[in-house]
Amino acid sequence: MTASIQLQHRADVEYLLRLGDTCLILGQRLGEWCGHAPVLEEDIALANMALDLIGQTRALLTHAAQIGGQGFDEDQLAFLREERDYRNLTMVELPRGDFAFTVLRNLFVSTWLKLHWERLADSSDADLAGIAGKAIKEARYHQQHAADWVVRLADGTDESRQRTTTALAELWRYVPEMFAADAVDAAAATLGPSRAALKDSWHSEVGSVFADAGLQAPAESPFRSSGTQGIHTEHMGRLLAEMQHLQRAYPGGVW
Repeated sequence: MTASIQLQHRADVEYLLRLGDTCLILGQRLGEWCGHAPVLEEDIALANMALDLIGQTRALLTHAAQIGGQGFDEDQLAFLREERDYRNLTMVELPRGDFAFTVLRNLFVSTWLKLHWERLADSSDADLAGIAGKAIKEARYHQQHAADWVVRLADGTDESRQRTTTALAELWRYVPEMFAADAVDAAAATLGPSRAALKDSWHSEVGSVFADAGLQAPAESPFRSSGTQGIHTEHMGRLLAEMQHLQRAYPGGVW
């Protein structure tokens, strides 16, 4: 069994991990839809979006490994860290849920990622700017796909609307973490935007979809999730156990 790796806690590396790990874990969740989506077209669409996210993960983790200077590669960062060393948004580690839950989560996260990529295209880090230039096209598609489905479900049958509003109530309490700027954002300011700087644009874009769907944003909850600080839900350990099994059992496997 392969041992876990230990990372130094550098702000620039953690900034990249917050993006890369969010892409990685959401890609893993979307991959769970393969063979289970409501129609064949959506089965293919969700699988392709999962692959887009894994591609973004590879680029980000490779760059994080390079600037981290500890000799790790993308596979070691993806598969050989302990749970507490992952820095993803808590929202993406929640169980797959139903289709309404999935597309609403995709809307929230793809909008957040798209706003990052738009600003990171002008990053002082040329490699990161290059990653953003490619990723932004994918994120725009993910956002539009999710927005179309959120409107369709919210404006559909009684059951589809009920499932959408149930998903909204569950997901909304994890939204504040997206904008909870901290010392990492401040220390990595030369790389890209702080999370707090994205809040108004995110609410504007998501609010436009809500208006088309006839949805109302719930009141903000005092609850604060903290996956970006390495404090995860009970779901994360089970997800990692499945995701990491082959690499840990058979060291040296590559994507």
